[in-house]
Amino acid sequence: MSDFKTKTAVITGAAGGIGKELARRMAQRGVNLVLVDLKEEALQAVVQELNLSDANSLAIAADVSKEEDVQNYVNKAVEKFGSIDYFANNAGIEGPMGLIEEQSVQALDLVYSVNVRGVFLGLQKVIPVMKKQKSGAIVNTSSLAGLMGAPEMSPYIMSKHAVIGLTRVAANELAAFGIRVNAVLPGTINTRMMRQIEANSGQAEAYVEANKAATPLGRYGEPEEVAAVMNFLLSEEASFVTASLYTVDGGMVGQ
Repeated sequence: MSDFKTKTAVITGAAGGIGKELARRMAQRGVNLVLVDLKEEALQAVVQELNLSDANSLAIAADVSKEEDVQNYVNKAVEKFGSIDYFANNAGIEGPMGLIEEQSVQALDLVYSVNVRGVFLGLQKVIPVMKKQKSGAIVNTSSLAGLMGAPEMSPYIMSKHAVIGLTRVAANELAAFGIRVNAVLPGTINTRMMRQIEANSGQAEAYVEANKAATPLGRYGEPEEVAAVMNFLLSEEASFVTASLYTVDGGMVGQ
């Protein structure tokens, strides 16, 4: 199915654990990479670690909740590489923990600005490029929290449910254009975000042990294990896969 043209991928949240590991795998495939994250220095560290060159990569600092920043990374990707073939709509934040009545509206707005508005804007700006090409593959990063409820994480859980809804709408809207849209739903993964959630719980050690006990495979997942699934979905190997939700959770969803 390949047309032998070098493909281009945009990855948001590219300086985080999962985003960086996805970039590593896609670089190994020879894909041009447009790496997007909030801080330039963090992106440059990824570029250096993965030994990327100016010819095959572009690092763009952006706030995914700002429409002008999103349009800018899309424009720059097309200007440099001519297309956006793959889009990992991956940036996200965890937000504070607390009971519903304890959560501030400001906390809700902050989580939604990145996890929902950011995902929506990414889709909105990338879709016209892919429609013009009549091809493309998109992976939105939701979470196991998009299927479940848990105490003291209402903004995050609400936001990840919303990402699943966006994924299903987009997949239905875009199938006729040859564009596939799926979501990956990580469980407990060894990333900075999980370290922060553990700390926010106030009982980090107990929180870790409880999560391991709730996972049939008995451990946390690793960022590269999530990236492997995303890399598959953002490839021609997944050419008949769309509107699907891929849990990467060690079996927790089956409990």
